[in-house]
Amino acid sequence: IIGWDWFSLQLSDQTELMVYLLREKDGRLNPASSGTYIRASAQTRHLRHNEVKIEPLAFWTSPHTGARYPVKWRLSIPDLDCSLEITAACNDQEMRTSSGTKIVYWEGAVQIQGTKGDKTVKGVGYVELTGYAGPFDAPL
Repeated sequence: IIGWDWFSLQLSDQTELMVYLLREKDGRLNPASSGTYIRASAQTRHLRHNEVKIEPLAFWTSPHTGARYPVKWRLSIPDLDCSLEITAACNDQEMRTSSGTKIVYWEGAVQIQGTKGDKTVKGVGYVELTGYAGPFDAPL
């Protein structure tokens, strides 16, 4: 695994999504990638990696490290009739821990708009991206 993309999303219909994608060196997703959909009633549904599609729509290149990060995505879950556009609240949310762990990654706030069924939803969330400035070599 060279890194991961982790999404924590809270939607205006009182539902939530958590999705993590573990990226392999060859570009494939590790089968352990998955997520959880939390209904307004607090009931949860496990999401297998093949049930969630996330497509990067825009990128930002860090002037600090040269790393290229996705900063806008389309997330869809066909079984839930859910299509969301997720956008970084600001592009430069790169964390550079040169005096500590020496890991460079991107984490920060995102805004969400989209549809679930025939209803419009909005939301806020948090995304963490590792492995874009270089492979994430820590043991998992």
